[in-house]
Amino acid sequence: MLDHQNSNTVKSTNAFADFYRQLVDDTSFLWILRSVAMEQPHYTLSDISSLEERISTNLNGIMSSLEHGWKACESALELEEPGEVFTSMVIAMRSHEPEKIQRAVEAGLSNEHALPGLLSAMGWLPADIVSPWIERFLKGKEMEHKYLGVAICSIRRIDPGNVLTNILERDDCRQNERLYCRALRLVGELHRQDCMSALSKALDIDNPEIQFWATWSSVLLGHRAVITHFLPIISTPGPHQSKAIQMAFRVLPVNLAREWISTLSEDESQYRTVIKAVSTLGDPHAIDWLISKMHDPLLAKLAGEAFVTITGIDFTKHHLTIDETETTEETTEVNSEDHEDSPEISSNAEEDQNLPLPNVEKVAIIWRNHGQNYITGQRYFMGKPITAEHLKNIILTGNQRQRHSAALELALIDNNTLLQNTREKSLSS
Repeated sequence: MLDHQNSNTVKSTNAFADFYRQLVDDTSFLWILRSVAMEQPHYTLSDISSLEERISTNLNGIMSSLEHGWKACESALELEEPGEVFTSMVIAMRSHEPEKIQRAVEAGLSNEHALPGLLSAMGWLPADIVSPWIERFLKGKEMEHKYLGVAICSIRRIDPGNVLTNILERDDCRQNERLYCRALRLVGELHRQDCMSALSKALDIDNPEIQFWATWSSVLLGHRAVITHFLPIISTPGPHQSKAIQMAFRVLPVNLAREWISTLSEDESQYRTVIKAVSTLGDPHAIDWLISKMHDPLLAKLAGEAFVTITGIDFTKHHLTIDETETTEETTEVNSEDHEDSPEISSNAEEDQNLPLPNVEKVAIIWRNHGQNYITGQRYFMGKPITAEHLKNIILTGNQRQRHSAALELALIDNNTLLQNTREKSLSS
């Protein structure tokens, strides 16, 4: 009888362990899905909210037994993966137990791959839980803890006041590139005009990463002459190329922007860069060129997205897309044979994966019918001249890429508006 009871106890314990392990795995996977969705053209704010509801439900399930839930988290932390770090950090913070929090923080700081999960957790949690830890991290002696404090302020758009100024002035903080760059970035995100002198000093430092973020924040603060620092970044593939394009072609005068684009277009290998620049600038002058690029299978989807970004003409509503299964086998075979070993082509295909394939003939026809409604030389975003009201509406209703663009545009045209974090948690805590 005792053996039978012991056997039932073991089975029950294993069942609990399996249940909570599965919850942790599912939550971690859903976080990965959310992270990917944040940059996708087929996800809206409503879609993100639905994902977050599923994550919240799972997190609450894990918290239903902190003992079993944390054991599953501890096991998952050994993987040092971002999704597992996110899940474990949320549970640790909600437990209010320093030992658990320390374990999750250590796992998140263990490698650059895991770090986004740690930071995301600190953006996810309610302010009353996070705020004391922000102060603790900022006041910490360890530079990696100061970095966490600054990064969390960045994610949540919290102004740390004089602490930020102090970090920008301290030699030991400036020597830590990751901390220094995140602090420079925070200056722009918060529109901290009082820190402009710190940005000016950073612009003179011979370090591409530091110079980039000093330039980026300087432009957000209204000092647009420094945008010329972005030209070499725009013309060279790299980690900041997209950010430089998004910033530069929003603030350059249209005529000067056209000159930059013209120079880039002399090199056919830069056509994707040119399409992104044209899309950001929003000048309908380039629409005919974009339509011509829709004939190129490697550029068609990106050119189509740029067309929509400028004109606001909905491909689905006007039936302007092609079912990709209808494309010829010959085209598919040529593309795969020519480019299967190219990492650049693979990356581009991934970027374009969830974009519709435009029907070039139909797009050309609708532009002939509606093109006269757009003024060449004026900037448009989603079919309308750029105004604060229009941008705020896009932040609420657009897809993720459109929302990111609208938030940056809004911060650039209105110095009283902080750069909204369109990647933050959408659900109320």
